[in-house]
Amino acid sequence: MSQPLLEVRDLSRRFGGLLALDRVSFAVQPGEIFGLIGPNGAGKTTLFNLISGVTPPSGGAVLWRGGAITGQAPHQLNRLGLARTFQNLRLFEGLSVLDNLLVALQRRPRGSVVGGVLNSASHQRAERQRLDTAWQLLEELGLSALAERQAGTLAYGDRRRLEMARALATNPELLLLDEPAAGLNPAEKDQLCELIGALRQRHQLTVMIIEHHVPLLMRLCDRLAVLDFGVRIALGTPEEVRRDPQVIEAYLGTGTGTGTGGGAS
Repeated sequence: MSQPLLEVRDLSRRFGGLLALDRVSFAVQPGEIFGLIGPNGAGKTTLFNLISGVTPPSGGAVLWRGGAITGQAPHQLNRLGLARTFQNLRLFEGLSVLDNLLVALQRRPRGSVVGGVLNSASHQRAERQRLDTAWQLLEELGLSALAERQAGTLAYGDRRRLEMARALATNPELLLLDEPAAGLNPAEKDQLCELIGALRQRHQLTVMIIEHHVPLLMRLCDRLAVLDFGVRIALGTPEEVRRDPQVIEAYLGTGTGTGTGGGAS
């Protein structure tokens, strides 16, 4: 296998006397869709918070292309190529859908400050490119007809897609999706599954996803890691995970392999 894009080594996190994550290790390969599942309280969102710099680890390391990035702030990790959505949506609700994307696109490299002040030709080209990119992302996510709507007025599924579009606007190599199917109906979940697969191809993305809707991840992911009480109990392809006795006991439920456990935590 190639060098992992992302690797976590013996990652742990304590909150007072609670050990939320206990020496969790795995690697995510470039271009794969990697899923995290587990019951309520398993430590999935805590793990995302450690990887994305929201919370510092109590022990262990996070590596990006073989180099340690443990302890870096979210904006530093974003510049490396890591973007993340959240379980609880974090949109600029008073801004339009289009402006939400334009704000995110400010993170991409732009012209000089002097060029902006003088409104130089190169600055104007950069601004046009930024606007073109925003419209392209809106089209890809099915949001172009809502461009002028305030983000806070959107239906829940549209808000979820807008947050994904904002993350993509930062031009990531690795996209972390925290329960993107939460609150969606079955048809919307099917559409989301197709969308994530298409975005991986178009943007040459690696995707890491938390989702409590197990059938969606079994269908979508190349590999899965399973957490239970902060410990990684399984790692492998969907079929390997489906057959793992520890997973069946801890989460999926005997005989089905398609149960739905609790949300991320």
